[in-house]
Amino acid sequence: MVELTAERLLLAYAQGVFPMARSAADPELYWFDPPERGVLPVGGVHVSRSMHRFLRQCGWRASINSDFDGVVAGCADREETWINADLIELYRELFQLGHAHSLEIYDGDELVGGTYGVSLGAAFFAESMFSRRPNASKVALIWMSSHLRRTGFQLWDTQYPTEHLTSMGGRAILRGEYRRRLAQAIRSGADFTAAGLPDRQALLQEMTQTS
Repeated sequence: MVELTAERLLLAYAQGVFPMARSAADPELYWFDPPERGVLPVGGVHVSRSMHRFLRQCGWRASINSDFDGVVAGCADREETWINADLIELYRELFQLGHAHSLEIYDGDELVGGTYGVSLGAAFFAESMFSRRPNASKVALIWMSSHLRRTGFQLWDTQYPTEHLTSMGGRAILRGEYRRRLAQAIRSGADFTAAGLPDRQALLQEMTQTS
């Protein structure tokens, strides 16, 4: 069996294929290339009025790449997970190579939610998200939407469409359309670390201007 390395994993992403395990205890990785792919609009996630109010009142703050391991651990900390030890190590290697990134949500000094993914060119492959407080994963996606737009990303891949993502503007596209958009995004340039995150007040102002 050929060893799966971080470099080989990037090649798979470039072809539109991604791995998952069946459980944290399963050492085997399985490859997926679904006929429909979930995507979110870069810079255009839907933010409900109630989420506007929540953001104004919550006092939370966000950061990028400040606790990548903590975010991955939070995403894997559930009864059923597809993130096994091998994937955790591969994501850590991609983070060290500058191809994996996290966005953290803090209430004071407490990590209450976040999301992480893999970048290649101007494509961002969202892997997972987690919440330790109600709405924390939604807040992470709102901040991530702004950040991906501001740093030049064109494609925000979410693997599978879900009801949660659909409520925020996500949709399913056919494999052929996805691969065309992926090829174009990979040929383009984006830099996840080119800009810092807006603070909460700036994010609220940005949401008002784009809504």
